[in-house]
Amino acid sequence: MESAWLGHIEYRKALNYQLRCIERRASGEIPDTLLLLTHPHVYTIGRIGSDANLLVPSESLLREGIAVERVSRGGDITYHGPGQLVGYPIVLLARPDVHRFIRCVEEALIDTLSGFGIEGRRIEGLTGVWVGEKKIASIGIGVRRWITYHGFALNVGTDLSYFRRIHLCGLKGREATSVAEVTGRDLPMEEVREAVAFACGKHLRGFS
Repeated sequence: MESAWLGHIEYRKALNYQLRCIERRASGEIPDTLLLLTHPHVYTIGRIGSDANLLVPSESLLREGIAVERVSRGGDITYHGPGQLVGYPIVLLARPDVHRFIRCVEEALIDTLSGFGIEGRRIEGLTGVWVGEKKIASIGIGVRRWITYHGFALNVGTDLSYFRRIHLCGLKGREATSVAEVTGRDLPMEEVREAVAFACGKHLRGFS
């Protein structure tokens, strides 16, 4: 799997880029590719998500310049913003097993966190990666032409106060955490993204 760093990019621009990558992957023009990036402040709501899980008026967010986007991935509502590493795997699923793919994404992130001395884990019945009872990484996958898009968001040095404006992933009473909060260190984004790229290359191969 190849990886590409897109830098700091608006959500809709990144989504349009993913859609172009899907066409290129379908035609064999590119291999399986992990797009890594960060987003400006934005809340996204998955295809089965509820607007009721946004706890502040969308109009007040717009006044702050924060968009609210309804999107085609799985999952409910989440937040993206500076200090958070976002990964969009463009992977052709030769075997249409989306559940297994999500579990492999979780495993890649758990491996990444382990390298920084953090014990990430799954919680049965929930998607994503947790440290204790707090969520450190969200996952929401979409599939088009049996090619994955959308993906995951790992809180590295994220301002966690933005999560208090939502029921995180539609779960009442759940809180978010970050690499910085758990370790007490501000890790360079470059170091984390290299570790994520390596782990995804290890765990996401073999699907095509």
